[in-house]
Amino acid sequence: MFKNLRYAFVCLIFAATNLYAQKADTLSITLENVKYAYPVKYFPINTEGQNLRMAYMDVSPTKGANGSTVILFHGKNFGGYYWTNVIKALTERGYRVIVPDQIGFGKSSKAFIHYSFHQLAQWNKELLESLNIPKCYVLGHSMGGMLATRYALMFPERVEKLLLEDPIGLEDYRTFVPYVNTEAQYQTELKATAESVRKYYQNSYFTTWKPEYEELVRIASGVSYSADFPRYAKVAAMTFTMIYEQPVVYEFANLKVPTVLFIGKQDKTIVGKGLLSAAQQASHGQYNVLGKQTAAMIPGSKLIEFNECGHIPHLEVPTEFLVALLGSL
Repeated sequence: MFKNLRYAFVCLIFAATNLYAQKADTLSITLENVKYAYPVKYFPINTEGQNLRMAYMDVSPTKGANGSTVILFHGKNFGGYYWTNVIKALTERGYRVIVPDQIGFGKSSKAFIHYSFHQLAQWNKELLESLNIPKCYVLGHSMGGMLATRYALMFPERVEKLLLEDPIGLEDYRTFVPYVNTEAQYQTELKATAESVRKYYQNSYFTTWKPEYEELVRIASGVSYSADFPRYAKVAAMTFTMIYEQPVVYEFANLKVPTVLFIGKQDKTIVGKGLLSAAQQASHGQYNVLGKQTAAMIPGSKLIEFNECGHIPHLEVPTEFLVALLGSL
């Protein structure tokens, strides 16, 4: 009861603050005022007594349909909006492209539920079944790489090929990142600002900052001005816990589908990096090493590395990435 009252009190504080400090870049926590490049549909889900909506784009090929489908799984701090150039490249090559916003992210419901990669994988399977897609290529970036791996482990018969773009979870964060519970992480998430988001993206995601990356900051930070931001922050904390507590690193050897790893050699992403000392940070998150180690664990996998590239190759080195992706299909 007291937890619910405290949460309600925090919401009231945010609502009162935002009533007098509305900004032009205020966004709803389900991104209603963010226009995606393609029409958005919604897949209904009922879980834990709640009716939820899973947003997704279903984009038809623009040239010579080849009969194949690619599904794209986004990273933790993103939604379907950052896949636009990948969608365009794939549809021009004849692929149908499915781009879901996972529950808790993007335009999908921000639900207070138990988050698990197993459950997310199951919902994506059900989405694809509803679209009569029995098998497809699966591309996952960052957190989406952990989800794509879990999906391939659970449903190998439904995966044409597994494509992992700088996936997180190449290490077991529990072994070196101090534990913080969901409530403590929630308090951290509540402190997010445009300045803190920009600094994090500059230091963690890209080797060189470009003006076009400001749109990512605008979307990620715009929700912090919403009166509903405490709900968004709570869900962000819940999914942080999911990542921390549900590693996939010990199961790479069990993958039974063709797999390609796309790795930015300058990527140094660590989930919970702010909880580590400088010395600890330097000894982890080294994707130029982790990529090779992971490829060695996955039977028959292929590793493609990008120089002068951080955590998001499809945005930082788009031409090189798209050539490598299309070549891998």
